[in-house]
Amino acid sequence: MISWISGEIVDTWIKTKKIYVLINCQGLGYEVQVLESLEKNLDKNKITLWIHQIKKEDSDLFFGFKDKEKRDFFRDLLQVRGIGPQISMSLLNKYDLKKIFNSIRNEDKEFFNSIPGIGQKMTERLFLELKNKIAVTSEINKDSIEKPNNTKLKKEIKNLIDDVDLALKSLSYSLKERKKAINLILTKIDQSNLPIQKVLNSFTFEVLLKDSLDFLDKNK
Repeated sequence: MISWISGEIVDTWIKTKKIYVLINCQGLGYEVQVLESLEKNLDKNKITLWIHQIKKEDSDLFFGFKDKEKRDFFRDLLQVRGIGPQISMSLLNKYDLKKIFNSIRNEDKEFFNSIPGIGQKMTERLFLELKNKIAVTSEINKDSIEKPNNTKLKKEIKNLIDDVDLALKSLSYSLKERKKAINLILTKIDQSNLPIQKVLNSFTFEVLLKDSLDFLDKNK
């Protein structure tokens, strides 16, 4: 199963209100459906997406998310009987996770009944099956790394660092190890004294992930 894809964007298009990107990853082209919010903020050169793959008899479907948390919640939604990938994408297109999680905790039926394809019975199943998972997710998020408050780091760089952190976590590195790697990245960026755009060009996801892995391997 593919966990994430990183590569160059070859093309983007909209088909039947679904947004797709074509990603060249080491010579292979992956056609991935993405959220509207991602399509509006695409880097024209490179992209890294957390992937959910659905295997069918005649094809594989790929759904891509900038954040691992959204990808994981997308998977949780698919476990609810009657909720398919397009209903899930519609929900994530319309609202952020904080709003969705709060609505599940508060059992806000009106909120979910406003989503096309989600009726009253499905809403009740959603509350029953996801309320406990949301509570667990909240506990896991307390384990997130606190990054130093640095005014030089703009949103793009913070997102890049988050991607590296999530990649390291998926490779089973501990919180302590990831903190050390993130501190290394922040030090390198601070010491470079480069403008924000040049930082993004010089410190790509692949470069930072390789540096982090090299550092962690040397300091086992």
